[in-house]
Amino acid sequence: MYRTHTCGELRIADVGKEVTLAGWVQAGRDFGGLTFVDVRDRYGITQIVFNMEDNAVLCEQARKLGREFVIQVSGKVRERSAKNPNRATGAIEIEATALHLLNPSKVPPFTIEDDTDGGDDLRMKYRYLDLRRTPVQQNIIFRARMGLETRKYLSDHGFLEIETPFLIKSTPEGARDFVVPSRLNPNQFYALPQSPQTFKQILMVAGFDRYFQIVKCFRDEDLRADRQPEFTQIDCEMAFVTREDILNTFEGLTKHLYREVLGIELDTFPRMSYDDAIAKYGSDKPDTRFGMEFVELNDVAQNQGFPVFDSAELVVGICAPGIADTYSNKDINALTDWVKRPQIGAKGLVYIKYQGDGSIKSSIGKFYTDEQLQAWGERFGARPGDLVLILAGEAEKTRTQLGALRLELGERLGLRDPKKVNPLWVVDFPLLEWDEEAQRFFAMHHPFTSPKKDDIERMQNGDFATMKSLRADAYDLVLNGVEIGGGSIRIHNRNLQSKNFDLLGFTKEEAEAQFGFLLGAFEYGAPPHGGIAFGFDRLCAVMNGQSSIRDFIAFPKNNMGRDMMIEAPSPIDQKQLDELSLRLVK
Repeated sequence: MYRTHTCGELRIADVGKEVTLAGWVQAGRDFGGLTFVDVRDRYGITQIVFNMEDNAVLCEQARKLGREFVIQVSGKVRERSAKNPNRATGAIEIEATALHLLNPSKVPPFTIEDDTDGGDDLRMKYRYLDLRRTPVQQNIIFRARMGLETRKYLSDHGFLEIETPFLIKSTPEGARDFVVPSRLNPNQFYALPQSPQTFKQILMVAGFDRYFQIVKCFRDEDLRADRQPEFTQIDCEMAFVTREDILNTFEGLTKHLYREVLGIELDTFPRMSYDDAIAKYGSDKPDTRFGMEFVELNDVAQNQGFPVFDSAELVVGICAPGIADTYSNKDINALTDWVKRPQIGAKGLVYIKYQGDGSIKSSIGKFYTDEQLQAWGERFGARPGDLVLILAGEAEKTRTQLGALRLELGERLGLRDPKKVNPLWVVDFPLLEWDEEAQRFFAMHHPFTSPKKDDIERMQNGDFATMKSLRADAYDLVLNGVEIGGGSIRIHNRNLQSKNFDLLGFTKEEAEAQFGFLLGAFEYGAPPHGGIAFGFDRLCAVMNGQSSIRDFIAFPKNNMGRDMMIEAPSPIDQKQLDELSLRLVK
């Protein structure tokens, strides 16, 4: 037996017990007659004491231990004279009677501490060492518990966990596919699934009316902190349901996870239409933990002789509370520079200070009277001490720019409290979005999303203008300004699905070649159905108040899509290329 207890298990009630622990040396401290060694495993850290007077040989052995040596130590549990209140085992220590070196270790390239001195690439290269750090281990343990609780909830609600294939057919819609050449079928390729979408719909046709899968998905796209080329979804589908059934079921899942994993009770989730989200926040995933809703000013700001406003499609602003007297011209200039960065793209920023003494100071004061600006402030609900910031330009771009500014100000003012939980359902998305460059429609969600019932007839018979106004029976779950999951009621009628393919620019031949199996299945009694998929990695990160998903994935890729530890992707042998009927282009 390597151990009788873990390194996080022993407490004051265990004093007097003979125990054996095994783990990694976290740290050692030599005080002459006494040597202390902290031993760590994934459960915690326990202090071991070696006494020179009791066993000089054992004490000398302990002094030679280095960081990350793997050891086994036996001894008696005793109460510590100087307790450590910051450690679960801080009330006790082990008086060592035996020590066995199980494996030495080279000096690690970075410290295995909560706050390490290792950079991202170094930690990714030695990920097996980084995974020993308590914060990373806690994230992985949290993820495991989330998976278990997800399975419990969905199982209790009649869902079946069913696996779908990883080697599937490539489709051009959506992100780029990762493709896999077939050795047995030269010059033909599989694709790794971006989602199990068509398979879960086929399962509904097959009669499995409640499906789920915690499934790996793959997208060959540019990476950010919350993106990985391979990621995990909680993928679900239900038959004979309405949107209301789905929202209630997965609102229930989210509440269950918060309650069981974090001990937080959530109220009923509010709902907001896509149009309202864009109009009020400039985003389809608004962070509602704080206010600063948009206020439009076209009717009062235009035709007053200020060319920037007069020529704009939209004049819109936000009110930042309580900073008018503390934000200097230098601060406002810095904000102006921030919105003018290429990533945001605004041409400038207008401000109005409603100062604490009741006076008004503005960058457009020569174009508008104080009375006019006071009336604007009333529209914003501004109080003395508030600062109004205004952007103008093309409507869609300006809303996006102001939405980014709102989030940045929320961050700077400490309004985006990670301990606060604000869930939101965003509903009634557009069905289609027009791409000027491609001169065609694209699906806002995916090609299988159903229009709302009231819009089906308009979809089948409408003109171009009608197509742009079609609404989807689609919904996203947003947590603290992060899209956690999305889904829709699906089309389950072949004719309607074919019409949608027509609108998306598919020829009859292309639609049949790529999705003929699904269209064919719809001819054999496809039930009404819909579903949702949660980004599992992202959900774990958001519930922990973190922005990056990497530390919730055991072996993530870096921002170039590379695995630094195993050095992938990498070249393959010419013999493998020949077997796959591939040749490299130089």
